[in-house]
Amino acid sequence: MCGIVGYVGRDKGQRALDVVMEGLARLEYRGYDSAGVALVGGDRVETAKKAGKLVNLQEELAAHPMPETTTGIGHTRWATHGGPTDENAHPHRGGEDGKLALIHNGIIENFHSLRGELEADGVQFTSETDTEVVAHLLARNYAGDLTEAMRTTVNSLEGAFTLLAVHADSPGTVVGARRNSPLVIGLGEGENFLGSDVAAFISHTKQAMEMGQDQIATITAEGVEVLNFDGTPGEGTPFEVTWDAAAAEKGGYDTFMEKEIHDQGQAVRDTLLGRTDADGRLTLDELKTSEESMRQINKIIIIACGTSAYAGMVAKYGIEHWARVPVEVDLAHEFRYRDPVLDPRTLVVSISQSGETMDTLMAVRHARELGANTLSICNSHGSTIPRESDAVLYTHAGPEIAVASTKAFVAQITACYVLGLYLAQLKGGTYADEAENVLADLHEIPGKIDSLLEDTARIEEIAGFMSDTRSVLFLGRNVGFPIAMEGALKLKELAYIHAEGFAAGELKHGPIALIEPGQPVFIVVPPTDAPHGLHGKVVSNIQEIRARGARTLVIAEEGDEQVVPFADEVIRVPRSTTLLQPLLAVIPLQLFALFLSTAKGLDVDQPRNLAKSVTVE
Repeated sequence: MCGIVGYVGRDKGQRALDVVMEGLARLEYRGYDSAGVALVGGDRVETAKKAGKLVNLQEELAAHPMPETTTGIGHTRWATHGGPTDENAHPHRGGEDGKLALIHNGIIENFHSLRGELEADGVQFTSETDTEVVAHLLARNYAGDLTEAMRTTVNSLEGAFTLLAVHADSPGTVVGARRNSPLVIGLGEGENFLGSDVAAFISHTKQAMEMGQDQIATITAEGVEVLNFDGTPGEGTPFEVTWDAAAAEKGGYDTFMEKEIHDQGQAVRDTLLGRTDADGRLTLDELKTSEESMRQINKIIIIACGTSAYAGMVAKYGIEHWARVPVEVDLAHEFRYRDPVLDPRTLVVSISQSGETMDTLMAVRHARELGANTLSICNSHGSTIPRESDAVLYTHAGPEIAVASTKAFVAQITACYVLGLYLAQLKGGTYADEAENVLADLHEIPGKIDSLLEDTARIEEIAGFMSDTRSVLFLGRNVGFPIAMEGALKLKELAYIHAEGFAAGELKHGPIALIEPGQPVFIVVPPTDAPHGLHGKVVSNIQEIRARGARTLVIAEEGDEQVVPFADEVIRVPRSTTLLQPLLAVIPLQLFALFLSTAKGLDVDQPRNLAKSVTVE
């Protein structure tokens, strides 16, 4: 939630404002309820902020230009405390002299009591936010040293937060602090940066530094200092960003989501890259955990939220089949509250695109407290969840800007499958020899994804015809079941209509009552050679709903003619094995949601009420 940018340079001019606004544009996917900036100029801090998307702030700045300066901070908001209004937008001022401004990502859990104390001291509030409380606290604690004032302030706060502050009496300085919320440092020449993630400054530097938990960073044009909340010197971990600004642009597509759907073949390629040796065996050196400890694993629990949870549900089928290890899949926000049974031979695998999902982070911490091994599957280097896990497997999907996840989803499934095959290889047994063949099949998937995306016109036509549809159902069996749920989620996220995914075998146990004439139903059909006669069972399910008037939209492999008599529409995907089909079958569902949303005139990249990275519980 919320995008944060901070900048300090040497040259007085418009660069500070330009850098901050460019960073906000790259971070707007993190929150678009309002936006604002603060620049240190003269003997005070100048601010501008507007409710709504960033364009509203841009128009405000065009009408009322801000002063030239070397120092600025900026914020895009996803509302928590207080509605999306001009008054609640960040930055917030602290004190009566207008010299301090602060921006914030997260939630201050004890803000009610802190606000009461400040109001008793005569402080006047102009917003409903918890952020303004922190601004006034910081102003009260300021005695000429902004870093020390920040340290005093953060030690009185409870909750999860990233804070950035500037003060007119400390020109050329931005101070940031983080607890359970993302903040990364950008290292430039004669200028330095702070951001919610590296997208904030990627066009200016690829040199970055991770901040640890409970740390304060003070940046100036000359350098960076890191301090722990307890006052002891801190250290950041330098790293180099491996992608450039162009990777975060639309690349000629109308929306980021359309671009990212078309990026999926490359996302799978890059996730597989460099993970086998010359003999075709998996080598996962980045796990940084011993092969022996991995061999001892006798239970796996996957924890994730939303789309990542559906990737985990797909992964369960593959990991159990290849590694013969039982796998449970938990929603991360429920995990801590069910009193899970864990021990040192349990591997808790967290899946998070951003690596900052608060529900998942808290679940990882709970798993570690109970003595389990933890492994993170993540797309963002330098983020919190990988740093706090025992091991990490990066997906290398590149930046994903659209709020609704697409390429991260297929990369997550790929990484989970790599993990399952690696465990099978370590443990030996019946399926160890299968790993090499499965890997060969996996390496063919990117080309199949690319071919599938060569012609999307029919799916766009179907979506156009259905632009006034009020409800869509999705059915699947085996690995097709989580794909059905993911298809429904995409439609809910983007088109704001009722959509639900079911296990096809559950139809007769209740959901078939929803079928009425004209009801659109997508059915994910497994390959014709799927085990346990799954293909025939799903064809029977299609007949059941078609007989009751459903409009059947069937996703089936090339050459499957058995579905044709019972399908109103057949959407073909390339042939693959049953366990790999999800990487292909999900793509028509992503496209359908994209095109239906577009036909309804909705914002595909920034759907209402949602933010890309959920960094609050």
